[in-house]
Amino acid sequence: MPGQIREPGRTVTSRVLAVLDAFGPDDTDLSLAELCRRTGLAPATAHRLAGELVAWGGLERSGDHHYRIGLRLFEIGMRAPGRYGLSNIALPFLEDLYEVTRENVHLAVRDGHHAVYLHKITGRRAVGAPSRSGGRLPLHATGMGKALLAFSDYELAEETIAAGLSRYTSHTITSPGLLRRALVQIRRRGFSVAAQEYSLGTVSVAAPVLSADGQALAAISVVVRSSRANVARLGPAVRTAAMGISRQLSSTSAASRERVG
Repeated sequence: MPGQIREPGRTVTSRVLAVLDAFGPDDTDLSLAELCRRTGLAPATAHRLAGELVAWGGLERSGDHHYRIGLRLFEIGMRAPGRYGLSNIALPFLEDLYEVTRENVHLAVRDGHHAVYLHKITGRRAVGAPSRSGGRLPLHATGMGKALLAFSDYELAEETIAAGLSRYTSHTITSPGLLRRALVQIRRRGFSVAAQEYSLGTVSVAAPVLSADGQALAAISVVVRSSRANVARLGPAVRTAAMGISRQLSSTSAASRERVG
């Protein structure tokens, strides 16, 4: 068809997904030129696909040849039953944890080698933390990530190590041996600590939300300034909240199975 550029080996679906994937966690909007650069699409193709996504609601125009993520994608994401149900069940426990600590409280799940943040409660005077709902942070350098790693299959830790342990600060664990030993300790005490490993000045204390067979479904954390981090107090509080979410999830799943049966 006139005006359409064929790109061998790429389906229409793959090109549309490439446009959406071009938006990183810190991108508020992207220019058409940047979309082309990140996707490898020809300008005419990128412009056409972006226009179709705008018409559908997946993107919005934020200026002349600039685009941002549209609300339609958020609406669809909220329909995902598993993670939406998790957020609903976890929220009262997260709110209780916030009331006890008055610090930033997070809920995350694993996607590949990253922790994806589903929910965040921010204290007005709490430390600034490099996280937001929908954002991704590495597993090996964050409290949430290490809690997810410690209570997942052994193969995941080895895959994460094989992918490379990037250094974010001078405190980041980049030694495979040290990370393996840290994960053993986390499994033993039931919560993880990441002290200035992803961002200086912050300490994250996290615990896993577990399935009936002891596998990590999600993780919750409290992030505090390193100058006032009291791990002896925060660790048990976070672990107790995570255990409460785990029990509630198990009860909800059991009730659902009974209704079906």
